[in-house]
Amino acid sequence: MTQPSPEPQAQTQPVTEVDTDAKLFDSICKPVFFISAALILLVCIYGAGFSEHAAVTFNALQNWLTTNFGWFYMASIAFFFGFVVYLAFSRFANIKLGPDDSEPDYTYLSWFAMLFSAGMGIGLLFFGVSEPLTHFAQPPSGIGGTAQAAGNAMEITFFHWGLQAWSVYIVVGLSLAYFSFRHGLPLSVRSALYPLIGDRIYGPIGHAVDIFAVLGTMFGVATSLGLGVMQVNAGLNFLFGIEVSTSVQIVLIVFITGMATISVVAGLDAGIRRVSELNLMLAIIMLIFILVAGPTATLLGALMQNVGGYLSGMVDMTFNLYAYQPIEWMGDWTLFYWAWWISWSPFVGMFIARISRGRTIREFIVGVLLVPAGFTFLWLSLFGNTALTMELADSGIGLVNAALVDSPTALFVMLDQLPWSNLMSLVATLLIITFFVTSSDSGSLVIDIITSGGNEDPPVWQRIFWAIIEGAVAAALLLAGGLSALQTAAITSALPFAVVMFLMCFGLYKGLSSETLRRPMPAPVPQSPSAKLWQQRLRALIGDHDKKDVRAFIESTVRPAMEAVSLQVDKTQLLPRIEETNAMIKLVVDYGAETSFKYEIRLREYGIPSVAFPELPKRDKEKTYWRAEVHLMEGPQHYDVAGYNIEQLTGDLLGQFEMHMQFLHAKA
Repeated sequence: MTQPSPEPQAQTQPVTEVDTDAKLFDSICKPVFFISAALILLVCIYGAGFSEHAAVTFNALQNWLTTNFGWFYMASIAFFFGFVVYLAFSRFANIKLGPDDSEPDYTYLSWFAMLFSAGMGIGLLFFGVSEPLTHFAQPPSGIGGTAQAAGNAMEITFFHWGLQAWSVYIVVGLSLAYFSFRHGLPLSVRSALYPLIGDRIYGPIGHAVDIFAVLGTMFGVATSLGLGVMQVNAGLNFLFGIEVSTSVQIVLIVFITGMATISVVAGLDAGIRRVSELNLMLAIIMLIFILVAGPTATLLGALMQNVGGYLSGMVDMTFNLYAYQPIEWMGDWTLFYWAWWISWSPFVGMFIARISRGRTIREFIVGVLLVPAGFTFLWLSLFGNTALTMELADSGIGLVNAALVDSPTALFVMLDQLPWSNLMSLVATLLIITFFVTSSDSGSLVIDIITSGGNEDPPVWQRIFWAIIEGAVAAALLLAGGLSALQTAAITSALPFAVVMFLMCFGLYKGLSSETLRRPMPAPVPQSPSAKLWQQRLRALIGDHDKKDVRAFIESTVRPAMEAVSLQVDKTQLLPRIEETNAMIKLVVDYGAETSFKYEIRLREYGIPSVAFPELPKRDKEKTYWRAEVHLMEGPQHYDVAGYNIEQLTGDLLGQFEMHMQFLHAKA
C-alpha cells in the first residue's frame, strides 16, 4: 500500500469583500461539484419539462440496458458477494479500519440502526407486501396462485433483498474505510483506486470516478425517495382520503425534503443518528404488532422455511438469467434490484464507512452482511407471509389486485384486515416519512463529502444544496414516468459504477496484500551491561516512571538518537524530518510515492492496577505512571522504551527501519 502525496492546496488570499464568492467555493472539489450538478440539473429539466418524451426515452433505455447488459449485472453481483465472503475469512480479516489502537465510534445498537435506516428502509415498506404478492400471482415461471407459488415468491423476495445486496455495499464501504481511516486518504470513492493509479486520483480520472459516484448516489436515492413519497400518498389517502396524484406527491416531496434538510444541517450525531434510532424503534413496533396480530405460528414457521429455501436455491437464482425463455420479469425485478443496489453503493457504502471507523474487516463484513439482512428477512417474512396467508385463505379482500394495480396501497390494504388498522397505518406512514428523511439526509451528506474532495465535515450550505437537489430529482422522475422512470434512472447510473467497483475490489486486494508484507519487528529485549541501565529498565517495568522522568528521557535520549539518524539519512536522497508535540516525538522518512516510514515515541499515562500491589495504601492505589511507547505507521507496537540508552534506542529505530525497507523491496 502506498502513501499518497498530499493534494496541492489552492493558495489563499486575505479575506476581503471581493473574494467572498471564492471563499464560498474553497471547500468544494470544483470539477466534481459543478459537472455533477450540471448533469443532474439537465436530467431534472428534461424530466420535468419534456415529461412525455422523457417517459418514452426512459422506457426504451431500460429495455436496451436489461437486454444487452443483464448478464453483466448478474455477474457483478455474484463476484462482489464471493469477494466479501473471501475477505471475511482471509488473512486480512483482523486488520482494523483505522490505526491498530482505534475503537469504534458508535455502539452496536446505533451502528445497526444507521445501517438499516440508510440501507433499505423505504424499499422494505414499499415492496414488503407488494413484491411477494406480485411473484405469487405472476411468477417468472410456473403457475401462480398456488401454495408452491407462495413459497417461491418468498424465496425470490429474499434473494432480491438478501446477502447479495449487502455485499455490494460492503465492497464500497470497506474500500473507503480502509484507505481513508488506515492510510489517511480522503474519504472519497477515488481513494480506493490509489493502489492502481497513484496520485492520478487527484486528476481527471479521480474526478470522473467521483462524478460517477455522485450520479449513482443521486439517482439511487431519488429512486428510493420517489417510491417513498408514492407510498406516503397512499397512506394519506387510506387515512384521510387525500387524492393520489403526482401533484400531491410533489407537494409531499417539498415538505419532507424540508424535514430532511433540517436533519442534515443538524449533522450525523444530532440529526441522522437520532432519526435512525427512531426508525428502528418504529420498525420494531410494527414487527411486533404483525407477529402478534397475524398468524404467529405460521409466520415463525414460514420464516424458517423461507431462509432455508433462499439458502438452498441461492446459487441457482444467482446465475439464472432465463436465457432460454427471455421475459420482461428480469428487467422489472432482479436486474432492477441489482442496478439499484449498485447505484446506491456509493451512498450507503460511504455512509457505513463513515460510521465504522475502528472495526476490523471481519467485524465490518459480518455485521453489515448478516445483521441488516437478518432483520430484512424477518421483516419480509412477517409482512409478506401475512399477506400471502390472507390471499391463500381466499378472503376476497383484493390484496393481489392492490399489489398489481397500485403497489403502494398493498401495505395499507393488508393492515386494514388487522386490529387497530388506522393506528398502525398511521405508524407505517410516519415510518415511511422518517425513512425518507434518513435516506435524503444521509445521501446529502455523502454527496457533500464526495464533492468536497473527502472532507468529512463540509459546510452546511452544501448539505442544504444537495438535499434540495435530491428532492428536485425525485420530483422530476415522477413527472417523467413514475416508477418506470425511477427504475431506469437506477439501472442507467449503475452501469458505469459497476466497472468502478471491479477496480475498487482489485485496488483493495492489492492494498491489503501490500500491508501484510509489512511485519513490524517484535519488542526488543535490550541488553544492559550497566547496573544503572538495568535499574532504569526495572523502574519502567514496575511503573515507577512519572511524567517528569519520561520527559527527561525524551530530551536526553530520544531526540539525540533521532537527530543522529536523521543527519545520516539526510545525506541520501530520502527526506527525513522530526516532529514533536507535548505528547510525542517522531522521525518521519518520506519516500515520495512510496509508503513513508514513521518511528514515534508517544507519552502515555496509566493507572497502577490495585490488584497489582494490594499492599499499597488506598491513596497510593490511585497513583499513575508513564510510558514511552513506540508507534509506527501501522499503529502502536505496545512496548515501552523508557530506560533505553542512546545506542539501544538507535538500534531499535534502525531495526524497525530495516523491516520497513524489506517491506518496500518485497512489494516492488
